[in-house]
Amino acid sequence: MPEGHADVTLFENPADIPLAERLRPRTIAEYVGQEHLLGPGKPLRAQLDRGELRSLILWGPPGVGKTTLAHLLAGATKASFMPFSAVMSSMKEIKEVMVAAEKNRHLGRKTVLFIDEIHRFNKAQQDAFLPYVERGDITLIGATTENPSFEVISALLSRARVYALRPLTAEETVALLERGVAALNATAEPEALERIAMHANGDARAAYNLLELAAAAGPIRADSVADMLGKKNLVYDKSGEEHFNLVSALHKSVRSSDPDAALYWLARMLEGGEDRMYLARRLVRMAIEDIGLADPRAVEQAIACQQTAHFLGIPEGDQALAQITLYLAVAPKSDAAYRALGEAQQTVRDAPAEPVPFVLRNAPTRSMKQWGYGAGYQHAHQAPGAITAMECLPPSLKGHQFYHPTDRGIEKRIQDRLAEIRRLKTDLSE
Repeated sequence: MPEGHADVTLFENPADIPLAERLRPRTIAEYVGQEHLLGPGKPLRAQLDRGELRSLILWGPPGVGKTTLAHLLAGATKASFMPFSAVMSSMKEIKEVMVAAEKNRHLGRKTVLFIDEIHRFNKAQQDAFLPYVERGDITLIGATTENPSFEVISALLSRARVYALRPLTAEETVALLERGVAALNATAEPEALERIAMHANGDARAAYNLLELAAAAGPIRADSVADMLGKKNLVYDKSGEEHFNLVSALHKSVRSSDPDAALYWLARMLEGGEDRMYLARRLVRMAIEDIGLADPRAVEQAIACQQTAHFLGIPEGDQALAQITLYLAVAPKSDAAYRALGEAQQTVRDAPAEPVPFVLRNAPTRSMKQWGYGAGYQHAHQAPGAITAMECLPPSLKGHQFYHPTDRGIEKRIQDRLAEIRRLKTDLSE
């Protein structure tokens, strides 16, 4: 989000205009943030330096300057700017705008069509833009807070490059707040601005709004700002992409044996209001998938902590989720059982479904015994060491090994025991 001053119409009282709007920048040079896109030699800056602008999608969280950037890109290429809201607009309005854009093209004028919240358009509405983009009637700029891979049709994505905008850093936000303090003719303690920046969490619009609230009460002091802010609002959509990003971070931190990172991502989800039983289910899955037989007690602990979290509720039960997260993070890791099942299932899918060997079949009737059911069966408990040479796989898979234990944790003992079992079976079969 930007520095600078927006134009104010005649007779309009600047104090009636939100601070974020008053400080909207007028040029790319005044724009703050997104250096990975607008810095020297970066993708968007290179287009602008060449005087070009192609259709694009600006993807990023609220308040990072998507709308502002769209305005500036159109201005830098001297194109007509047509803003369009996916929330407010209908198919009739879409067609009217497209007719105007087509007329502009015939007159030699470029048109930038800006669609705010493009993810709110359905497939048919998004399809309506395609012919105009292909003919060059419009340069499409879409803005979205949702992952375009899921929310924008593939035909549009193939004709528009996606640029991911990042949340503003605390330093960038403080720089904007200092401009806001000057615009408000206010005074502010540096610590107060830092607290506002941290609370805004990369959202410049939210930071400006908080600054205006703080300034209305007089000098902007750290203690008064702390009282005003209360608990920080976290960007967290329990059904959106951020939900899956955070649970992925939690899972991969546990898998990587990083207890501090795992606890941080767990805390992020707890503070965001995540369903505790969803977290418990994911942690049980981690115990099975990533620890497995390297520590068989991990799944027992995970189930115990799930029951504890359910029994105690919030907030006391959260400690149980923290406990199992730490346990899993420091436990020895093995996905051998997980991979073994996957390999066995793949074999079942790829190989013929052979009949169960007669030696493994029960023979509850005399006829079945006569047909050979159970013939040659060797009862393990009647053999020395409970080990027999009997082959239990179908003939085509004889000797196949799906499970390959690691040498970590309890699985090292399992590895040694399995090697002994296989040696004894080989000796008995000779």
